[in-house]
Amino acid sequence: MPRTSRTTTRWAVSALGAMAALATTVATPASATSTTTSTTTSATSATADITAAEAAPRAGHYVALGDSFTAGPGIPRQTDARCGRSSANYPSVVRADLGITSFTDVSCDGASTVHMEQRQRATGKAPQLDALHRNTRLVTLGIGGNDIGLGEVFARCFRSAGGEVPRDNPCQRSYHRNGTDELDQRIEAAAPKVAAVLKAVHERAPRARVAVVGYPALIGDDVEGCRASLRIADGDIPYVRGTLRRLNAMLRREATAQGHLYVNTHATTAGHDACRPFADRYVEGLTTRPRTRPAAPLHPNAAGERAMAKAVADALVFGPAR
Repeated sequence: MPRTSRTTTRWAVSALGAMAALATTVATPASATSTTTSTTTSATSATADITAAEAAPRAGHYVALGDSFTAGPGIPRQTDARCGRSSANYPSVVRADLGITSFTDVSCDGASTVHMEQRQRATGKAPQLDALHRNTRLVTLGIGGNDIGLGEVFARCFRSAGGEVPRDNPCQRSYHRNGTDELDQRIEAAAPKVAAVLKAVHERAPRARVAVVGYPALIGDDVEGCRASLRIADGDIPYVRGTLRRLNAMLRREATAQGHLYVNTHATTAGHDACRPFADRYVEGLTTRPRTRPAAPLHPNAAGERAMAKAVADALVFGPAR
């Protein structure tokens, strides 16, 4: 394919954690610190014209915690090169849509539950929970993918190196050992880690409303589209899709168990997955077009972040989607 119209990046195969490939994006970073603003911004998107918006948290401090799906790597304007953080990510859109007056975004590429309370060595960033204080009134948390090794899953299941794409399920077979599924075990092992983070959030910000944000729809049911965009074997499509859904189900379970809100971003991005035609995607495939729609491979683009923001804002105002 012509180099001028498409770029395939090795960054895709380490989707959540590889920082070096951020150099392949076209955005120019503006700073290397967390984004904080105290400027009142009027509502700007479709969620802002709802009369129930008064019920949303406008006053007080909003803190966004999370990994690269929260940060928005590659999407202009990049405000933190090390973290791949965008001013157009879903926390920034939520802040603008709901007119929240004080906002700190510490989401960062490669972050896991460990980096909520420990420094992230790859980026040099302080523990994300350090952004919280007793006046924090809203916290969004998008975490868990790095805990189960999604980058490794993508590298194993998406055949970016070329060659023929199989029709069976080699990736699924590689994760099945002794009658058990390794990824299911990883998801269950991550559950108490997510629970511990939520407890720590409450301890540091006891008056905050907490929303756990799930992962968007990455893989649809268009077999040929998935083969072309993700180079995934036919039999592995339902397997990887099911793994992502089980990850979201775990996040929902842990959020609701502690009385917190779970935001179903899968529902707002369904039908716009990486297997759809390029123009319809909210999540990118292995190949991106940085000149026409800058975004990191296997991650939400700007439209995807806006769709995720709508899910968050609607859940905050109206309650969780049923």
